[in-house]
Amino acid sequence: MSDTDTDADTAAVTDLTEATPVVEVRQLIGGYTADVNILNGCDLTVAPGEFVGIIGPNGAGKSTLLKAILGMLKIRDGAVFLRGEEITGTKAHALVGRGVGFVPQTRNVFPSLTVRENLEMGCYLKPHMFAEQFDMVAEMFPKLSSRANQAASALSGGERQMVAMGRALMMNPSILLLDEPSAGLSPMLQDEVFINCKKINASGVAILMVEQNARRCLQVCDRGYVLDQGQNAYTGTGRELLADPNVIGLYLGTLARATGG
Repeated sequence: MSDTDTDADTAAVTDLTEATPVVEVRQLIGGYTADVNILNGCDLTVAPGEFVGIIGPNGAGKSTLLKAILGMLKIRDGAVFLRGEEITGTKAHALVGRGVGFVPQTRNVFPSLTVRENLEMGCYLKPHMFAEQFDMVAEMFPKLSSRANQAASALSGGERQMVAMGRALMMNPSILLLDEPSAGLSPMLQDEVFINCKKINASGVAILMVEQNARRCLQVCDRGYVLDQGQNAYTGTGRELLADPNVIGLYLGTLARATGG
């Protein structure tokens, strides 16, 4: 890669981060119980159309940060903003109608429902959108179109992840929050998930992704955050973090051994 390519990539990320953030987190402190904080002053921004990854060791607060954005835990200090408007503590179901999609790590499909029915559940707030959004999701994930009448329980792990992502896209979100999308999948299926994430992002949807495959995450995202003990340890473009000796020594090697990556 030439210096010119690197400069162009950095300029593109700079243009993104100078836009009004679709999501912004400021000095967030909180946890699940009254006397224990999991987050200890996190900061984070995601610009419109940006792909941001969050990595870090187990227990660092990665998934907790997503849940804090979605109003799923007690925030004791700091604030969360959606397109400049404070949403601190706003519940997940209310945020769906405001353009926030979420794909949890587990239990992210209804196994007894067909693929089509799962997607219908994704736009229950605006059922009139179903036909148009189904066509969009089917174009992005052709396998879902051919399996529309199959029960989700009959799908592979990678196909279920497509259903979960497709359902989250049915309300035409401006940002998609993904919690460990490659967890439990084979290396081949993990690659398929990351390719699908890039497809979604290329369609104009911003992505904030927590991911246990740290190296692959940094390869596909525009920018990344390394969390440790509920705080920002490092941040930069994906390429900067991949090349940072401290990130390599402290996190990438350890996380790769822990995940088999």
